[in-house]
Amino acid sequence: MIDYIKSPVLKFKLIRLLEKNQYTFDVDPKATKTDVKYWVENFFGVKVIGMNSHRPPRKMKRMGPTIGYPVRYKRMIVTLRAGDSIPLF
Repeated sequence: MIDYIKSPVLKFKLIRLLEKNQYTFDVDPKATKTDVKYWVENFFGVKVIGMNSHRPPRKMKRMGPTIGYPVRYKRMIVTLRAGDSIPLF
């Protein structure tokens, strides 16, 4: 799990998804929906009924005289069955 799911995402717009029983995670770009679904169901003991994924656009970052880009990641929005919840949120 440490390899696939990096961290939960708690931003203002994404907190509104909690009302719809949807949770957001940053995951490894190589992780597939099947991989993330397997880990979420087994680690948290919940039933996943839907998943959406997207890759947010990269933003340029300056570090002194050099310009680069932060590490690329994928964001997954996981919809859980009614009555299930993840205790991290």
